[in-house]
Amino acid sequence: MIDPETAQDRCGQMIELARRAGADAADTVITGSASESVTVRLGALEDAERSEDESLSLRVFIGQRSATVSAANFTSAAAQDMAERAVAMARLAPEDPHAGLAPADALINGAVTSDLDLVDPQDPDPDRLKQRALMMEDAARAVAGVTNSQGASASFGESVVALGTSHGFIGAYRGTSHGISASVIAGEGASMQRDYAYRMARHAANLPPCADIGKLAGKRAVARLDPKTMPSGSMPIMFDPRVSDSLVGHLLGAMNGAGIARRSSFLLDRLGDILFPTDIVITDDPHRPRGPRSRLFDGEGLPTSRSNLVEGGHVTGWLLNAASARQLGLPPTGHASRGGSGAPGVSAANVHMHPGTLSRAAMIAEIADGVLVTELVGQGVNPVTGDYSRAASGFRIRDGELAEAVSGFTIAGNLLEMYAAMVPADDLEMHNAVNAPTIRVDGMTIAGDTA
Repeated sequence: MIDPETAQDRCGQMIELARRAGADAADTVITGSASESVTVRLGALEDAERSEDESLSLRVFIGQRSATVSAANFTSAAAQDMAERAVAMARLAPEDPHAGLAPADALINGAVTSDLDLVDPQDPDPDRLKQRALMMEDAARAVAGVTNSQGASASFGESVVALGTSHGFIGAYRGTSHGISASVIAGEGASMQRDYAYRMARHAANLPPCADIGKLAGKRAVARLDPKTMPSGSMPIMFDPRVSDSLVGHLLGAMNGAGIARRSSFLLDRLGDILFPTDIVITDDPHRPRGPRSRLFDGEGLPTSRSNLVEGGHVTGWLLNAASARQLGLPPTGHASRGGSGAPGVSAANVHMHPGTLSRAAMIAEIADGVLVTELVGQGVNPVTGDYSRAASGFRIRDGELAEAVSGFTIAGNLLEMYAAMVPADDLEMHNAVNAPTIRVDGMTIAGDTA
């Protein structure tokens, strides 16, 4: 796989080729990745895969016109052809008054040298991955009530991202990831239920024991057996951490500056409004050591920094790349993101909602009749109005205790009303790119059994 130094060199070469072809300005992203995974089922090897990939994306500007081309081949001839083709396409593109690189005076100055500890020197071989998968599946199948397995997998991957611009930025970073997951079935016939557990980490040392993940998958599947229906009406809803992060995800989507500029966000014109309880804090931390999306620079070469996205009851600002910042007349925020092709998008890095003061058990104890949601299905969220309606399953709460499994119902409300009513528990765990504790929301509507 390509190394960061080679990737940066190629960025420089690509920018030079674009300039020679007639581009007024350009930027390029080079990515490389390698991964391997092993899957077992019922104690036997089912699949083993290894893949390697490299990609190159070049964006060029002719005045206010731009074009982007991408390829997976970096021979000298292919690179020169790419540059010439991109410039020819840009000359035919429509003018965009907001197009352009990020402001030169906002770029990171000097070398990008800080260490976010994203690379694990441990590179597990396929046999080690197989052993991890077997340990998970054995533990899951040992749970009483588990009747079948859909498999357990272990994976390892590494990646390199390099970015270069024609106005002075070049940088690269490398990262690794380890993953473990198990999925099993409990019950028989029409009564079968499936569930899973997984964990991802930059370093293997941050993974829980494989047997714990397998046991968790098994217990989750068994707990879902013989689900009941929910009555229709309004009652307190608790969102388990497995799904509460989605509430933060909807907020991040609404904070995207491109949506604000298009006037297609439910947060439009609400920047100064009190939308959350004043003790709610949501933080974006791109410098979190070993974080899944940690990065020192964004997809346009701007520095990243830790910030509170929600504080004092209100949203503190929008997530902006250079183009959306120009549209709104604001400075970019270091949230540009780049994929393998196309113009920069917008994304946050490592986001978490700060924990509350009440334990999850104490919250449940306060509820006479409610539901703990552990799974959501469907995409029933309107990003323009904030209207929210999703199929759900989980567990009934009766007299302050978790009771029977429930499924086949829908929860509905509006995100602005939900944000105003949310109360976080104290059980935050930091495993994913977006993390939230258990969250209680009162006042939502349940559409369930009407009989």
